[in-house]
Amino acid sequence: MKRSHFFAHMARMKLIQRWPLMRSIEQENVAEHSLQVAMVAHALAVIRNTNFNGTLDPAQAAMQALFHDASEVLTGDLPTPVKYFNEDIARAYKDIERNAEQSLLRMLPPELQATYAPLLCGHAQDDYSRLVKSADILCAYLKCEEEISAGNREFAQAKQRLTDMLEARMNDEIRYFLEVFVPSFSLSLDEISSPEF
Repeated sequence: MKRSHFFAHMARMKLIQRWPLMRSIEQENVAEHSLQVAMVAHALAVIRNTNFNGTLDPAQAAMQALFHDASEVLTGDLPTPVKYFNEDIARAYKDIERNAEQSLLRMLPPELQATYAPLLCGHAQDDYSRLVKSADILCAYLKCEEEISAGNREFAQAKQRLTDMLEARMNDEIRYFLEVFVPSFSLSLDEISSPEF
């Protein structure tokens, strides 16, 4: 049986640092970020289904989120100011990401590729991809919140940019998450140790 390097590459998500141009109090890697995005995407789907008559599968949302930055094991995490410096760079980087996704997919045994293709190469603008993108933005916003709460003003402009992005895509489940869960991210351990509910 032929060997596959796919999961050896996935294990390297922990080596890809996020926010590489920012001074961070707490470093964050792509594996940590992907786990948090998966948890938040799952929560957004549950919130939509429970409170706003949604019909999404929270497990599918979480799985898509787990793999949403998988291509970065081949490309690295290009900082946002570089990635979106101009339209040519943004377009070129999208092409690089798609090539990396296809490379990862080809690492899998052929019989597994159809299952992983939507996770690695899922660019359809459907409810799941929009929800995962919202979770991704929320998690970046939470990182800014944590850094600023720890006294790091380096993240103030990024937080404002992410606030604007959240406002632009605001919906019931994002608003719920912002109101119910986000305030705790600026509190100390002692403050979050007593349950609210």
